[in-house]
Amino acid sequence: QHVGPNRQEPTMASSLTRTALRAAASRRAAGSAPKREFSALLSVADEFPGVPSTTPTPAKASSPSVTTLPNGLTVVSEDAATTSTVTLTFPGAGSSSESLDEQGAALTNKCLAFKSGSGLSSLLILRNFEDDGATPFASADRYGATVGYTAAPDMAARLVPLLATSCTFEPWDVKEAATIASEEVKAASTSVPSVLTEQLYGAAYGAQTAMGRPYYSDPAAVPALKSFRSKAYGINGAVLSATGIADHGAFVREVQEGLSEAAVGGGAAAEAATYLGGEARISAPSVGEAHVALAFEGPKSTALLNVVKQCLEIGGASSFGAPGLVGVYAALPSATASTVADVLSSAVTAIPSSDVIERAKALAKADAVFALDGDSQTLASAMAASVLESGTYGGAAALAASYDSITAADVAAAYTAMLKSKPSMAAVGDIASVPYHATVASRFS
Repeated sequence: QHVGPNRQEPTMASSLTRTALRAAASRRAAGSAPKREFSALLSVADEFPGVPSTTPTPAKASSPSVTTLPNGLTVVSEDAATTSTVTLTFPGAGSSSESLDEQGAALTNKCLAFKSGSGLSSLLILRNFEDDGATPFASADRYGATVGYTAAPDMAARLVPLLATSCTFEPWDVKEAATIASEEVKAASTSVPSVLTEQLYGAAYGAQTAMGRPYYSDPAAVPALKSFRSKAYGINGAVLSATGIADHGAFVREVQEGLSEAAVGGGAAAEAATYLGGEARISAPSVGEAHVALAFEGPKSTALLNVVKQCLEIGGASSFGAPGLVGVYAALPSATASTVADVLSSAVTAIPSSDVIERAKALAKADAVFALDGDSQTLASAMAASVLESGTYGGAAALAASYDSITAADVAAAYTAMLKSKPSMAAVGDIASVPYHATVASRFS
């Protein structure tokens, strides 16, 4: 005989069944029963009220929008990203804008991002980001500086004022920034790629020019920091880019209100650097290899420069490109370092065939378009770069068109101009047998 709880199970099951049947009959009678999905008795809406739709929102193509405000700030946004990254780029805040007595100010001012200013302490600024689930970041190089954050789309506009606070240079903030900058300089001085890059810019533009001087320089003094920040961190001429913005007009209005008290500045960009061509060498036998970079004056167009870079890569060289520079790189054991001139020049001297150019165009276009499909920070950076170069941003379609419009004649002309410029050569490491600049330059005369 069954005793205890087991005798109750049929009764409990029957009760649940009757309840479910009555609920279903009531819905049918009302004519408003939702479609049954996972349960044979109850719908998901009945079992879990408030559950979001099981059908996701269809993906859509990005739609870009660009607006220039009366204060000179350009706002560019797109509406397809699911995460919002907001960046404020100052094109005159790179080390190429430093005067001689401001050397090191670009790096140290980057390290002062989100420090005390506009009546807010560093703690309060960072707490605002933290409370809204945002991640702040800052970067700088020779060509400019960027501050920004990544957050949920509904928090994108609220935090914009924190990107343009007026730094008050509190002693403890300056001390911390100088410490961080010093650590970055120390790390760069022990990195062969970083040292080689710094030497290459010195060779290309002259070691005493703003573009040729090292970006990784010792921290500047407070007067230099203030002088540099006052001229470089105004929003006139700056670009604010934002991803995942559903309503561009509303976002622009919030940005205009949020930055109404931000420093406008003069909007003066860095003077165009004059390419010179030359040589820089640092002997460090303990490295064990010879690291050599050979660069030429490159095209002004980023798309054309990237195509030329891909042509060099297809030619068998390890290529690189930067605004105004394009070149090749090699790292050879000390025993074969004397052959570096042959290795580098063989990839550069011949103008590529039409087949190589078409392949290079396809590779360069793919790299550029795929970058837009990466994370939201990469997309925001690409949007700002497009505005700074061309004054607008047309999305993936316009970017692809800029590569499609490049002809074989364009690439041939770029190659011819490149080879007519005086080569720049930087060598670091065990370079005792590396040929000097005159020997390498004679290959292109």
